[in-house]
Amino acid sequence: MLNLNHEKEEEVERLWAPWRSKYILCGNKEKECFLCQKPRENKDEENYILLRGKSCLVMLNVFPYNNGHLLIAPYRHIASVEELSEEERIELMELSSRMVVLLKNILHPQGFNLGMNIGAVAGAGVAGHLHLHIVPRWSGDTNFMPVLSDSKVISESLDDTYRKLKKGLEGMSKDEAFGENS
Repeated sequence: MLNLNHEKEEEVERLWAPWRSKYILCGNKEKECFLCQKPRENKDEENYILLRGKSCLVMLNVFPYNNGHLLIAPYRHIASVEELSEEERIELMELSSRMVVLLKNILHPQGFNLGMNIGAVAGAGVAGHLHLHIVPRWSGDTNFMPVLSDSKVISESLDDTYRKLKKGLEGMSKDEAFGENS
């Protein structure tokens, strides 16, 4: 219970999100870039890789801001947008459009944040490998939890979100995938 008078509370409320414990406990101890490593493992479901394009891939973010938070990255380990080849630039934007349509169809968000953090000072968690974030947004999805308790409530497991999005992706026509029937 929140006490604005800063008096000690005897009852502490807890939120449980057990699927996140393996990510919290491992920290960021990976020696190799996960955006390079995960595609080579050929364990797409285990690594939450939704789609493999010719030059880019789409995967769920395992530390999501919201349900359905996706990452789109080129296979090449490059740090900045100006290093993208023409093929990578085109595919990155086509996949972005396709994923927005998919998320609209499956999760029904009311809006999106799309963005890149280029460089560590800009907030890039993986500063050496360019990637685009797609974060679905809903009215009321920002609340007091991150401010008061440094916690974010994610209402669905990554496994469930992956299965829903994968099934939706497999059922999309090319026209739907690029918003032509939206």
